[in-house]
Order: sequence, then C-alpha cells, then structure tokens
Amino acid sequence: MTGPADSAELAVRVRHRFAADATPVTPAAIVSAVRAEPMAGVLGDTALLRVADRVHDDLVGAGPLAPLLADPSVTDVLVNGVRVWVDRGHGLHQVAVPLGTVADVRRLAQRLVAAAGRRLDDGSPYADARLPDGTRLHAVLPPVATDGPYLSLRTFRQRPFTLDELVRQGTVPRPVAPVLAAVVAARLAYLVTGGTGSGKTTLLNTLLGLVPGTERIVLVEDAAELRPVHPHVIGLQARTSNVEGVGSVGLSDLVRQALRMRPDRLVVGECRGAEVVDLLAALNTGHDGGAGTLHANTPADVPARLEALGLLGGLPRAALHAQVTAALQVLLQVRRSTEGRVLESISLLLPEGPDRLAGVVPAWVRGRGPWTAAEALGTLLRERGVTVPPLLRTTWPGSAGPA
Repeated sequence: MTGPADSAELAVRVRHRFAADATPVTPAAIVSAVRAEPMAGVLGDTALLRVADRVHDDLVGAGPLAPLLADPSVTDVLVNGVRVWVDRGHGLHQVAVPLGTVADVRRLAQRLVAAAGRRLDDGSPYADARLPDGTRLHAVLPPVATDGPYLSLRTFRQRPFTLDELVRQGTVPRPVAPVLAAVVAARLAYLVTGGTGSGKTTLLNTLLGLVPGTERIVLVEDAAELRPVHPHVIGLQARTSNVEGVGSVGLSDLVRQALRMRPDRLVVGECRGAEVVDLLAALNTGHDGGAGTLHANTPADVPARLEALGLLGGLPRAALHAQVTAALQVLLQVRRSTEGRVLESISLLLPEGPDRLAGVVPAWVRGRGPWTAAEALGTLLRERGVTVPPLLRTTWPGSAGPA
C-alpha cells in the first residue's frame, strides 16, 4: 500500500507526463495515465481515483486549493505567497495547504488566468478571471505584489439560497421575509447595499428567484455572478480590452443593449460607474422592478454614492437626485457581523427638503422593528395591489419598537 508521499510522487510523475506529451487532458486520459505508472500497481480503485482527481486539479483545476473551493462553507480563499487564508463566513483563518514554492503558486495563478483567456506575466502583472466552476479570481504577481504572488478567490455557490434558508440561518428575520417577498411582487425597484463581502449578491440572487416565472430577467454584470433559480434569465457580461487595448464592452453599453431585449426586470449586478445613469434612465421609462447592488457602508451614504457615480456619467446633481427618487424606491442594507451576514435595514428613498434631494428614511431596522417609513412602504405595496405584510401594519413613529 502506498502512503501519502508515494501518492504525491505518483501524481507528480503523471503530471509531468502530460506536460511532456502534450496529451489532451480528459478524466479518462488521466485515469489511464495513472494506471500505466509502475507505482500504481498496488493502488486500490479508491486510491487510484484519488490520485487521478489530484492530477486533474493540478492540470486543469485549482490544484491544492480545489478542496477549499469545493467546501460549501467557504466564501473566500486568499493566498499570500505560500500562505492560505480562508473565510467560512465568520472571518479569516489561516489554514495549512501544501502549495509548494512561490514559483509553484505563480505557475498556478498563470495557468488559471490563461484558462480564462486572460494574460498574467511580468508585462501584465495583475488579472481578473473566472474559473469554470464560477469562482472569481484576482491575481497579482511580484514586484507589484511585494510578498506575492497574491491570489483572491471568491467562491461561487451553485445553488442560490432560498428565502426560507436565509431565514433559518439568521440572515433575514422571519417577520421580515414577507416584506422582501412583497417588494418583489409589487415590482418596486430596489438596491441591495452594503460593504465588501457583506452578502449583497447572495440576497439579490435569492430575491430574483421570487420573480414570477412569466417574467423575463436580463442581468448586466461586470463578472457573471448572479444565478437566480428562475426559468427565464439571460445575462450580459462586460469585457475588458485585449492585449492590443481594443475590444472592451462596458456596463453602460450593456444596459443600453439590455433595453432592446424586452426585459421585465432589468438587473445591474453592481453599480460602480457611469452605468448608473443608464440604469436610472431605464427605470424611469416604464421598467419597473429593476434591481442592483451598490457598495455603501450605511444607507445614509447611498445618495452621495449615487451622486458621485452620476457625475461620472455627466448627470448634474439636481437631475441625478430627481432621477433617483423617481426610479428607486427601496434600499436593502446588509452587513457582515460576528454571527454572519445579516439584513440590517429596509429603507425608502424619498425626496426631502426644498431642493427635493434624495433622502433615506428607514422602514425597518434590525433590533428596533418597524420604523418611520413603515407606513409609507405599506402604502406603496397597497397601491400596487400587494397585501401589506403584518410587520408593516403597526408603526412606531420615530421610536424603537419590538425587535
């Protein structure tokens, strides 16, 4: 019986054989190559398949990182040189993973990026890529990465959470779930806001799964991450320029294309540039129920954030605020806590003051219950023919109510 060291040596020998022979890498070819090695004679079927899986990961997968990416509890894998850090939803922890040398990590990064059709070398020392399983990869090489290479991998959940699952794991309080479902049913336009890694995409994925199957969802994303469980979803993904500096397709272009594709729900995966102007224009021309995500540390920061993005698109401040209050109704703020990712608040975007600038008024706040704009949200739902959830039927005008 061979031990772990023998299995590792066998995997290295098979990997070198594929590299030398330029043989097409298929599962069947890998198993045949493993069986052909003299050392494989004492392997049982289980051990042989384990070695074959390891060779496959080394040749076309994520190598030693593959088991972490396959772990459903892992959300992020970060590589600093040869050290690996993992986030399982409760903060980063260092784990022992045999990555080899810095040169091995560099080759792994270059192979993963090249498989996605991108370039990573001394002339282009950083790159974004998407692995075949949907994992998002960002890689930076030395000397830009002072102690690198640095790899940042955001895992991709094959099946989005249902709303009931988010309730069971504590992300969404049970009384609030009907409010979220009502927002979708009423075709209110909403933004999921929060900091990096707070769960914006997760919540948006779940809510898009509540859209009636008779409606067509068009997704516009910088990197394809949204995969709602819905029978009629099409996606458009931005493209960076090639090595000659041409061929880029930006989100603004894609939003305009999406409007010609008969969308019932237009969704921008992440608003972070001038495309917000095109999205607001679309939502103001009869495209109800649109959605997107936006980086914002608090709901109060959202108007200023939208204003900054609108200026990138050449929209004056007053016009931007008028567009925002006419196009968007609801903000869903998510936050990363020690207990995991949680829905922090539900707010309305309403015009305020003599200048009618967009202001954020909370309708529900975690730990405080319904808030100032709860009645206004209920009115919006009622006007659109949607039953008002019990949580919004009693309001606490400006003072804390039950959790």
